[in-house]
Amino acid sequence: MATTSITNSKQLTIRVGKNTLSFMITDKSDPEQPVLFEPYVVRSGISMAANLREAFKTFSREFDLPTARVLINTPVLMVPIEQFQEADATTLYLHSFPRSEKDAVKFNVLPSLNAVCVYCINKDLQMVLTDRFNDVQLMHAMIPVWTYLHQRSFTGHRSKMYGYFHDKQLDIFSFQQNRFKFYNSFETTQAHDSLYFLLYVWKQLNLKPEHDEIHILGDIPEQEWLLEEMRKYLKKAYVMPFDLNELLAKGR
Repeated sequence: MATTSITNSKQLTIRVGKNTLSFMITDKSDPEQPVLFEPYVVRSGISMAANLREAFKTFSREFDLPTARVLINTPVLMVPIEQFQEADATTLYLHSFPRSEKDAVKFNVLPSLNAVCVYCINKDLQMVLTDRFNDVQLMHAMIPVWTYLHQRSFTGHRSKMYGYFHDKQLDIFSFQQNRFKFYNSFETTQAHDSLYFLLYVWKQLNLKPEHDEIHILGDIPEQEWLLEEMRKYLKKAYVMPFDLNELLAKGR
């Protein structure tokens, strides 16, 4: 699978979540409609690869491009860049996340964060993509989010912790200069569980309730309740407006 950059004025982005599938075209040459977004209703009972094949059959002509950027949301193993060895990536990942032989281990280097993101993609899904496109840029779905929030973390003088809700999970992370200070993912759809995870990690990072900041974003369960409860313990708790499609459209 090729991983070269896509330079056409039109770019197709496919996002593959746990049970979600969506398509987005960005067209820098069309000021009237620079972004075209189409979610696809995933059918239960068949694989994501089969869903993707079905989605291609219903594609609008605008989405029929020879290249694609594909965002994959699967469990992540974060490795410091100075300790990463490509030959060990599969062994390390399968030790951390035992999975079936139907998955292929991939990685993306994150120079700005001095880290390597190791993840996996279903081999059947990968085959559907390579059969369809001449060129595929494969990356983990969290990379645009990490990159954007890492840049935001430099504003002001307070330490910041982020909680991003997506795909029925909560990703919590914090940065220290050009590195991850913390990253972990929790499966949850409940606000009460989310509150526990957020406060637990906050305490683990030894952040200051009166000084440091926590920002939550994404598909937040019981947003008003969660924010109110966090503010009982943390003075600077905020909901951050966030649109992943807009972020991708800007090329981040």
